Amino acid sequence: MSPTLNPLKTQFTSPLKSTSLCNLCNSRNLHLRLAIRIRCNQGGTKQKPNPKKKIVLFGAAPPVLEEESDRRVTTEDGGATSSPSSSSPSVWRFVKRVPRKALALLSNLPLAIGEMAVIGSLMALATFIEQGESLEFYSNKFPEDSPILGIFTWKWIVYPGFDHMWTSPVFLGLVVLLASSLMACSYTTQIPLVKIARRWSFVSSPETIRKQEFTDSRPRASIQDLGAILMGHGYEVFLKGPSLYAFKGLAGRFAPIGVHIAMLLIMGGATLTAAGSFKGSIMVPQGLNFVVGDVMDPTGFLSNPLDSFNTEVHVNRFYMEYYESGEVSQFYTDISLFNLEGKEVLRKTIRVNDPLRYGGITIYQTDWGISALQILKNGEGPFNLAVAPLQKSGDFKLFGTFLPTGESDSSSKGVKGISMLARDLQSVVLYDEEGKFAGVRRPSSKLPIEINGTKIVIEDAIGSTGLDLKTDPGVPVVYAGFGALMLTTCISFLSHSQIWALQDGSTVVVGGKTNRAKLEFSQEMNRLLCKVPELASANDAIDS
Repeated sequence: MSPTLNPLKTQFTSPLKSTSLCNLCNSRNLHLRLAIRIRCNQGGTKQKPNPKKKIVLFGAAPPVLEEESDRRVTTEDGGATSSPSSSSPSVWRFVKRVPRKALALLSNLPLAIGEMAVIGSLMALATFIEQGESLEFYSNKFPEDSPILGIFTWKWIVYPGFDHMWTSPVFLGLVVLLASSLMACSYTTQIPLVKIARRWSFVSSPETIRKQEFTDSRPRASIQDLGAILMGHGYEVFLKGPSLYAFKGLAGRFAPIGVHIAMLLIMGGATLTAAGSFKGSIMVPQGLNFVVGDVMDPTGFLSNPLDSFNTEVHVNRFYMEYYESGEVSQFYTDISLFNLEGKEVLRKTIRVNDPLRYGGITIYQTDWGISALQILKNGEGPFNLAVAPLQKSGDFKLFGTFLPTGESDSSSKGVKGISMLARDLQSVVLYDEEGKFAGVRRPSSKLPIEINGTKIVIEDAIGSTGLDLKTDPGVPVVYAGFGALMLTTCISFLSHSQIWALQDGSTVVVGGKTNRAKLEFSQEMNRLLCKVPELASANDAIDS
């Protein structure tokens, strides 16, 4: 506790020298600034015998007396100005004011709202502009000879980096600016509010209490009884003599800071994902394998390869499920992961919305295809015929292959053969050398078909799986940010309520305020005050 300061009374019977005044201040552990205002009449013939003396107490040490070359002049209101001969203090004050002005500018609410609006507009723009395409793609889609709205061409997309919006300097710069605004707001506004809310403040005047949002008084009551009732309803209560201070819901004051931290985590995680990830796609036939590092490409300047990039992925099997109508309902890929020593470290059957995760890598099932048809020709084989995609429109796919059967005659061009078409792994449609329909066979049915003297058995349709691979180091950070955002948003609904009370004779004067739910606070206070017991007076005791 700080020592109690009694009023200091000193009679000045003789002029004080600077040394005696400093010794007096040091002995009393006080710091004084003495400013003497001497008033004289306009004629200058007579001075008032009792000049005013103004003494101001400070909690910090006074500045050291300067030399004659850099002497400070005491102004009439007690301030001090530097002599014109020295400009370094002014420069230093200007340097110290620059960060304050920058913080005040960054913490401006309209600026932060504008930053979020521009970031949202750029995110919406990225949904209309294809991301990550080649320069030729943008120059063809947004040509200079027919600009959109007469202005926008491919240059407006490529030069600012809107073809890779999430890593463009404009977008990242706005994210950094918004993060700076959030931190400046927390530093200049929210943290000081929390510090003020945590202070104990006792009131010693009933008039001050009656100026609160809610005020009431209880005659013939005890402030100790009021404190016990408040403690029973979740308030932190502090007593000092006849004064009481109570509060609850202090966590609500921390909620805005938590919201800012959560937003910073979300933006930081999203930036780390956009600028520090790897992505890759591959179509792998059943039975083949690939190395993860051969597929992955970095997405930004923060991308660092992982040790798991040396993992080898082997496609054990690819198969599909169908609806009763024959359409594809789901497709599956049984894959195994092998380390550098050739040891299987993980095996899983993945499907859409059920990926495989290993060593920071996520492997998704995203596509499918047919890579080959395995057939027997006149009892010989099996032979694998490569299949090529012929058409793809939405979910409808068509694959085709060709089986040569002989040289063409002089009247026609090309090679004679049998054409085969397949929509999925269930059935294959065959056409003869003239392009006429010859029949339909299901793979693995072992049912032969003879076309133009060639006997064919379709043994199997070998599928290929489409896999998307990516690393996303920002996902844990984004999840943590959204979790903190939901938690702090709920906490922000807690009301921070403060109550002051003073024992004024036999009457307890009560006042309080809250930052939220003001009507509920008044109702709660009325209920609590009704529970304060009324003290019995001496006359009541005699009558009883």
